[in-house]
Amino acid sequence: MPMPPFLARLREKIGSDLIMLPSVTGFVFDDAGRLLLARHDDVKLWAAPGGGVDPGERPEECVVRELREEIGVDIDVRGLIGVFGGPEFHTVYPNGHEVAYVIAAYGCVLAPGSGEPEPDGVEINEVHWVSEEQLPSYATTPWTPVVAPKAFAWWREHAR
Repeated sequence: MPMPPFLARLREKIGSDLIMLPSVTGFVFDDAGRLLLARHDDVKLWAAPGGGVDPGERPEECVVRELREEIGVDIDVRGLIGVFGGPEFHTVYPNGHEVAYVIAAYGCVLAPGSGEPEPDGVEINEVHWVSEEQLPSYATTPWTPVVAPKAFAWWREHAR
């Protein structure tokens, strides 16, 4: 998905300078308690799928939209795992754009009849279901090791 128009206009004014962006991520779990990881094409790293919240968009609606766009699935949001930020959430993209994210992480499942996740080939180029034990073998974003243990713990407590 190309840069949203509001963000493109902002970048025209400030260039690559640091901006803070609200964002969401969907920690999608299957019945076996495995997490859906997505390999993000721009940074070549694995993370739970998600993206930036558009102006006027509710975060929970954003996570549903982002996962539909990026991996072609509908999800049911089961709850908020937490809201995260800090040095691990600071990113400099290959084009030089600097972003500090504040991420609302949601616990999710695939909606009935949604089908299997398929990468969009633009933002996401691979998806895998991984157990908590397998996760350290993946090259992840710096924020994934901060949030993933909390997400797995949340899932064990809230899985229904």
